[in-house]
Amino acid sequence: MLLIHYSYKNILARKLTSLLTVFGIGLVVFVFCAVLMLSNGLGETLIATGEDGNAIVIRKASQTEVQSIIYRDVANAIKADAAIEKDADGVPIVTSEILVLINQNKRSNNKPSNVPVRGVTGMSINIRPAFKLVEGRMWQPGTSEIIAGSKVAESFQGCGLGETVRFGMRDWTVVGLFETGGSGFESELWGDIDQLMDAFGRPVFSSLTMRLANPEEFEVFRARLEGDPRYTVEVMREKEYYEEQSKFTTIFINAMGVTISIIFSLGAIVGAMITMYAAVANRTTEIGTMRALGFSRRTILFAFLTESLLIALIGGAIGVLTATFLRLVEVSTTNWNTFAELAFSFEISSEIVLYAFIFAIVMGIVGGFLPAVRAARFRIVTALRAK
Repeated sequence: MLLIHYSYKNILARKLTSLLTVFGIGLVVFVFCAVLMLSNGLGETLIATGEDGNAIVIRKASQTEVQSIIYRDVANAIKADAAIEKDADGVPIVTSEILVLINQNKRSNNKPSNVPVRGVTGMSINIRPAFKLVEGRMWQPGTSEIIAGSKVAESFQGCGLGETVRFGMRDWTVVGLFETGGSGFESELWGDIDQLMDAFGRPVFSSLTMRLANPEEFEVFRARLEGDPRYTVEVMREKEYYEEQSKFTTIFINAMGVTISIIFSLGAIVGAMITMYAAVANRTTEIGTMRALGFSRRTILFAFLTESLLIALIGGAIGVLTATFLRLVEVSTTNWNTFAELAFSFEISSEIVLYAFIFAIVMGIVGGFLPAVRAARFRIVTALRAK
């Protein structure tokens, strides 16, 4: 406690230099947190797109729905599998869908980007309990009407309620807006699968999504379908499928962000080192007095190292606190697996907070260690004679 009190008093005695060092460390920690929150937000958005107990079927080796092709006879055979749960009327809870990318201009900069258009059935709504129509109405069957996810409606021209977007040689009117609990579906346009298949000239499905009667038997279900030579399909849990979609982009964001954070941290470490060297130079006589009173070299070392750590922790706390406000910011990026635009928010977690403070502590130790060693090595006589 004496070391902490002593270090705290010395930080207050040098407000300007301490403040500059705290600001530098806080900025680095802010950048570090922002990168991890960005990556975490992307992952949570895509993982939230999947439902527990659901499985998705795509063509083998296609990796994404956009590249997948499932013929109608294969789809009909899979829909009859006994592992698929049935509703109260005995109808299998499974939906066949198509996913196509269109090019649309963004509202923010008028530049084009890819928007996913999903052809769905009535069962697509039932199989996703998070779906909620928040404005307008559902499309009328047999018409060129669509509904838009809240995020795509906000970000892209022609995708808002009552607006018209042109694709597939038709003009499509947005008659409703929907939300799905912040999942990736909110970055899509949905419409009647028959109308969309006709518009795109696509007689095949992209995927099948079904609810399993017993999710624990998923591996048996997957082995049966993937082992059947008639199908040539790949079966995944829906959550695992969407988690896989985020991996490439997440790795890229993390690699770039951590590299930038490390480069910035070098500046913060140098700043902390200069601050602590200045503290040692200004308190030479004080160090000599402490040594004369019986304080050991180790105690002097820990005193100055504690001071550096306190500065780092204060900076880390400020950086983390500031980064939490990023949760109010929504961003969009290209999902490099599907090449579609995906909107999501920064998301913080306890792990990110822990990593941020560890990062700050490392900067404090590295920046303060050499000055602390210098202070501990002062001879009593030399230190007391210093002016």
